[in-house]
Amino acid sequence: TGHRFADRTRARHAAVHALLEAGHSRRSIQRQLGMTWRTVKQLADAAAPEELFTGQWQNRPSVLDDYKPYLDDRWNEGFTNAWKLWEEIVPLGYKGSYQRVRAYLHKKRTSPRPVTARPPSPRTVAGWILSRPETLTEPEQLQLKTVRSHCPELDALTRHVRFFAVMLTQRQGEYLPAWLDAVRQDDLPSLHTLADGIDRDLNAVTAGLTLPWSSGAVEGHVNRIKMLKRQMFGRAGFALLRKRVLLAQ
Repeated sequence: TGHRFADRTRARHAAVHALLEAGHSRRSIQRQLGMTWRTVKQLADAAAPEELFTGQWQNRPSVLDDYKPYLDDRWNEGFTNAWKLWEEIVPLGYKGSYQRVRAYLHKKRTSPRPVTARPPSPRTVAGWILSRPETLTEPEQLQLKTVRSHCPELDALTRHVRFFAVMLTQRQGEYLPAWLDAVRQDDLPSLHTLADGIDRDLNAVTAGLTLPWSSGAVEGHVNRIKMLKRQMFGRAGFALLRKRVLLAQ
């Protein structure tokens, strides 16, 4: 189907049968179309052109058949050079020509490939996990659901991250011990490291997740002063640095 020989056979079959229906004899058709008597007979006797697809149209065995699985594996690995692949299968016992290998790979190269959706990047998935669920679009929610269904570790990570986000935003520090126990029940080494760090300062973290006061403003000022100090390093003395810190208040 779609081959030039098949198209030619269909066209010749249609021409012969059109002349037969018009009342022409086979000898007359032979003269008009410039065909041999045997060719006209084959086309006239065939009810459909597909009956003539014999010989090269059949799946005849080829000397390359035993090596096609190897070529397919190498092709899937990204090796597409016909000459190199021919050199690889010759030591394996291949006795055929290089042209046969090239024709087989050319067919693979020109055949239409199925269009598959590109998987989301790790950065994208991390953004979905760290975002509020209600802010995600419906396609993003479906993709995240698919990722979670294919990876139990990411599913557990998403549950723990979102539960911690609820504790942080709604000041529910009383649930922190239960969250730590749930984290340790899953095989998530990165979260285990976080849980161990929280355990070392559990009271302070619990207070931060519960009380309305925060040291965020102070930390912001400290960070700003450090940035100014780094910008002024090696450029001026303490007096100018002091002025810039005071003027930046």
